[in-house]
Amino acid sequence: MTERPRVALFVETSSEFGRLVLRGIKQYLQAHTSWSIYLQQRDLHTRLPVWLNDWRGNGIISRSTNPQFAELILESGLPIVDLTDRWGDLGLPQIWADHYAIGRMAAEHLIERQFRHFGFAGFQDESWSELRYRGFQDAIQSAGFSTAYFVSPWEMTPGKSWDDEFTSLVNWIKTLPNPVGIMAANDIRGQQILDACCEVDLAVPEQAAVIGCDNDAIRCELCDPPLTSIMPNAERIGYRAAELLDQLMNGIHKDETREVIKPLGILTRKSTDILAIDDADIAEAVRIIREQALSGLRVEDILELVPISRSTLERGVRKYLKRSPQAEIRRVQLSHACDLLVQTDLTLPEIARRCGFVHSEYFSVVFKRQIRITPGQYRTLNTSSTAY
Repeated sequence: MTERPRVALFVETSSEFGRLVLRGIKQYLQAHTSWSIYLQQRDLHTRLPVWLNDWRGNGIISRSTNPQFAELILESGLPIVDLTDRWGDLGLPQIWADHYAIGRMAAEHLIERQFRHFGFAGFQDESWSELRYRGFQDAIQSAGFSTAYFVSPWEMTPGKSWDDEFTSLVNWIKTLPNPVGIMAANDIRGQQILDACCEVDLAVPEQAAVIGCDNDAIRCELCDPPLTSIMPNAERIGYRAAELLDQLMNGIHKDETREVIKPLGILTRKSTDILAIDDADIAEAVRIIREQALSGLRVEDILELVPISRSTLERGVRKYLKRSPQAEIRRVQLSHACDLLVQTDLTLPEIARRCGFVHSEYFSVVFKRQIRITPGQYRTLNTSSTAY
């Protein structure tokens, strides 16, 4: 009986991206072969184990490669597929997300929302961040605009606290004209930007729309507001890494040193769910609608908070959103109702109350008029495979 190849996977289990890479590896193994796997719980900063210097395995897939480890592996001749996108070319076969395409995709998303001012917040001396910035900047420049730039170290500088870095980020946010569209190099930086916007009372998305990357779903949904994020094809990266390592362990070598995998797309959440609004009063009115529509907001309530006439409010909201203030209130309410119908087992009266309707009967009438089916039918159609 042939002994199964021994393969070490140095892929972080602490992030959504890493777990999806591992899922892609598993999918390849299920379809094609079987390995004896070494996998420890780790994050990106976990050091490689000391026993690796004397390991007698058959192959490695790594997201933790550094230049010293790359040199050691090259000397040993051990087959490896490198997924580490921090250092650039390490002379190893590499499979990366297409970071340049990710940056362009983020720029196009913000340009489509009619923003005219842009910023990018990334990390210093990180290849993946620099490539995302380059793609973002090139797309912005092609559209005739410029990009404000902020970077700080990925790992905390000794002697510098997070408070210091957050202060630097807040001060950068203060320099940006608004409305502004900002790309964060990843979802961690996106969450930090949203916190900085809150610190300076910059309304998101009305005055600053923010898009991250990696689509770490829990992190993105817990942001306030939930963070729009680009979805790299991490499963495909894992699948191709396993496929390539299998070929290398079987003596099949290819000339290309790096393969890039296109992103899947963008999951739009509330942090970019708006068109750019350069009228301060209308931007404030739209912000009030987004924040208070679920509390039974009326157009009269907006006029008490924003010093403009009803006709100015109507014209301004229609100009930017292509619908009336009342229609935007209803859109926010019904969008939340749809989420509750699919994601919870709350009763219709409770959903109506949480969406700002006093009477559930009226909620049902409005829902059917706008969505074309009843709330009950919507729930049935969209939760047929959902177990509560």
